[in-house]
Amino acid sequence: MSTLDTLKRAVNAVTGRPGPRILSVDRATHLTPNLIRVTFRGPELDGLPEGCDGGHCKLLLPEPDESCDAFVARLAAGGKPARRTYTVRHYRRADAELDIDFVDHGDGGPASRWARHAKPGSFLGFMGPGAPKLTDFNADWYLVAADLSALPMASATLEAMPRDAKGIAVFEVPSPEDRQTLDAPHGVAVHWLVHADPRTTSTQQEALLRGLDWPEGRVQTCIAGESGAIKGLRHLLKNERAIPRGDLYLSGYWKVGMVEDQHQTFKRTED
Repeated sequence: MSTLDTLKRAVNAVTGRPGPRILSVDRATHLTPNLIRVTFRGPELDGLPEGCDGGHCKLLLPEPDESCDAFVARLAAGGKPARRTYTVRHYRRADAELDIDFVDHGDGGPASRWARHAKPGSFLGFMGPGAPKLTDFNADWYLVAADLSALPMASATLEAMPRDAKGIAVFEVPSPEDRQTLDAPHGVAVHWLVHADPRTTSTQQEALLRGLDWPEGRVQTCIAGESGAIKGLRHLLKNERAIPRGDLYLSGYWKVGMVEDQHQTFKRTED
């Protein structure tokens, strides 16, 4: 039995869930100045569910210069590498390929550092994916909003919408060059905002939504990004617009000044 098989059995015995897949990089490129797309390829992707674009996953990150064998052995021994939450951007079963987009924060954080140096043969651990956030499209119109960290989830949501869907999409990026061409339904009006300083909370998305004419009918939302910005959007949509909880997806993916572990603790204390 291989070390990887031993790892999977050990994880399954403790958690009741399959152990992590060890994914290998096929290629990596900057989609925009601040967004890196890493494409994984290989038989370890076998068995992933169709339609998982936009679903969250957990990435287990090796140390710089750590070999794959050493990484797998460390996991099998109960080691706890840096772990970060990301989004499946595309899964192409026929090609045995999976894309994950990383915000380029420089080498300061483990995930950004890993992605910046990823090349063919690089590897990491992968757990998941979860289900996409919005799958039942039965509203009169849709509201999608995201910063760069949540753009992969929001983009996948737009792609999955019926082609006759109507709505509003608001995306906030650090530079004009980070704007992308998205496969949104023609009836969805897409707005791009630039917030150049990620060290500060932005209120631009909330201000834009307050200035728009609010369409009539039932709305479903799919919104994620920095927690400070999400707080203002939650007040607008939940309290002022009284959107029912079942139609309201808002999630803080990160918070200014916090790493992911700190942010997850913070989220558990939020109202």
